[in-house]
Amino acid sequence: MDWGTIEASWGTRFPSDYKEFVAAYGEGAIDDYLAVMAPETHGEPGVETAYEGMQQESWNAEDMWRAANPGEAEIPRLISWGVDSSADVLCWLATDKDPDKWPVMVWNQDDARWTEYASGMVEFLCRLFRAEFDECPLGAVSLWGAGSPIFLHKNEEQRLRKAGVSPWTGEPDPYAGMFGE
Repeated sequence: MDWGTIEASWGTRFPSDYKEFVAAYGEGAIDDYLAVMAPETHGEPGVETAYEGMQQESWNAEDMWRAANPGEAEIPRLISWGVDSSADVLCWLATDKDPDKWPVMVWNQDDARWTEYASGMVEFLCRLFRAEFDECPLGAVSLWGAGSPIFLHKNEEQRLRKAGVSPWTGEPDPYAGMFGE
């Protein structure tokens, strides 16, 4: 990762735990439910971005904030780092000058509300896997108390799919090749 270029384009540094996570694991999915996005260079509105990439999902988060808070004049800085199969968006509330102090914000699509969690990304995930919140912060409970979830790098998932194997079961994929993969 060229963190200097990425951070300069966003006008801020990124949290240390996220940088360490990306260095160790990269971009990928957890238990075929939660996608952790790789950082990307930020462009201006209207500039082509990756489908469901960090920038696009951050813009989506801002739109959801506007919809949930129609009378609010100012939208806080939200930077998305994850999305899940329930259409939830996981962000940082990027308002502190120190990115290691940014709390996690979750847009829960089922409840149509934002909830702030006083933790960084990695602590949030660990607490989710251990079911340490008062309730599951996501739309489905598949990762709630999962204990030992599986992370699969995006490239490995694609490689397995191309080989006709379900990345999540290890079994032959009966739908392999049907969708132009």
